[in-house]
Amino acid sequence: MELGIIGLGKMGGNMAERLRRGGHTVVGYDRNPDVSDVASLEELVERLTPPRAVWVMVPAGEPTRDTIHRLGELLQPGDVVVDGGNSHYVDDQRHGAELAAKGIGFVDCGVSGGVWGLENGYALMVGGEDEHVKRLMPIFETLKPEGEYGFVHAGRNGAGHFVKMVHNGIEYAMMQAFGEGYELIEASGLVDNVAETFRSWQEGTVIRSWLLDLMNRALADDPHLEEIRGYAEDSGEGRWTVQAAVDHAVPLPAITASLYARFASRQDDSPAMKVVAALRNQFGGHAVESAKGADSPGADVAAPPA
Repeated sequence: MELGIIGLGKMGGNMAERLRRGGHTVVGYDRNPDVSDVASLEELVERLTPPRAVWVMVPAGEPTRDTIHRLGELLQPGDVVVDGGNSHYVDDQRHGAELAAKGIGFVDCGVSGGVWGLENGYALMVGGEDEHVKRLMPIFETLKPEGEYGFVHAGRNGAGHFVKMVHNGIEYAMMQAFGEGYELIEASGLVDNVAETFRSWQEGTVIRSWLLDLMNRALADDPHLEEIRGYAEDSGEGRWTVQAAVDHAVPLPAITASLYARFASRQDDSPAMKVVAALRNQFGGHAVESAKGADSPGADVAAPPA
């Protein structure tokens, strides 16, 4: 297929590369002229052959809303827009209705895979009309991991980002559990080989997982996480998950507690939060703060923010 991609950062740039390796034609636009194929959104639309498909991969909120609004002015009936960022599902419902009024299709796509997706593939959770999803399946098939799993058409507009939001809420709770377990083992005074203990759990245990693999990578580099400040940001999706739980009267004690723990991390240098910060850096390249620069907010950041 031919696809336009808007936003060529850590995720968008790697997704464009994976698609090109898979034989697709990608026209990319980014505000950074060093990585952009075209100079403007107008030029991107002109370069694509109707009916066009354009994938938006920019930060959630106003940047995404502004980009989709602009595409609604530039595209034609029969074209389709994909929002692959971390948008709130309520925005998807509004964008779908606004574009449908102009005859333009809309698909929301939650994407998981972080900096590892280029080689391993991305888990994709999409929402939208069947006709639009089917049309984009060659793109989805190339982006997803090889094999049977890694893709779901979850439902209508908003469903893709809703399930990605819940996925991230679960991720919050899992990382918090690893962090708390690490803190207790370190504090016990009984365990001499903390890093080796977690490494031993990679095979044969019920908690073996990719997150555990990533934690072991982090501990291999810094066995006592002495170089990382116990501070972790939240992407927004954890908050949205808790808010959705309130809206639907669904109890989420573990996910809610893990979100609040991140708030607490901004007040204290928590050992458990060192693990959460290290895991976020491992799977997504999210920034970590150096323990040496703890007195200076934002000091010595190891990686650019997502």
